[in-house]
Amino acid sequence: MTEAMIRKKPGMVSVKDMPVLQDGPPPGGFAPVRYARRIPNTGPSATAIFLAAFGAFSWGMYQVGQGNKIRRALKEEKYAARRAILPVLQAEEDERFVKEWKKYLEYEAEVMKDVPGWKVGESVYHSGRWVPPSTGELRPDVW
Repeated sequence: MTEAMIRKKPGMVSVKDMPVLQDGPPPGGFAPVRYARRIPNTGPSATAIFLAAFGAFSWGMYQVGQGNKIRRALKEEKYAARRAILPVLQAEEDERFVKEWKKYLEYEAEVMKDVPGWKVGESVYHSGRWVPPSTGELRPDVW
């Protein structure tokens, strides 16, 4: 299709003969262009954010306190149970100690039978008070 057909001017010889067709603004003009900086003021205020953070912190500390109460109660229950069974455990240990002490005295008598003046079971320290044996002395399985 030729330019003459588009412009509806048949018989044009030169482009210079064509009428000027220039683009322009629409009637009433273009809409104004926003070039100013506009920051929306939506969202919570600083006071609202502070109060929300304070509320969350307060609730968390309350939960920590409640957990501490529960943990303290469980710990007290555990200690009460230990205090309740302590006499039984001590009696068992005393019974084991007496059996081992008798074995120890028999072994000492056998080993020291050739030593003159040796008294079986007598302390060599002469402190006047009873001192329990050192750790493992009556436990050959632990040596």
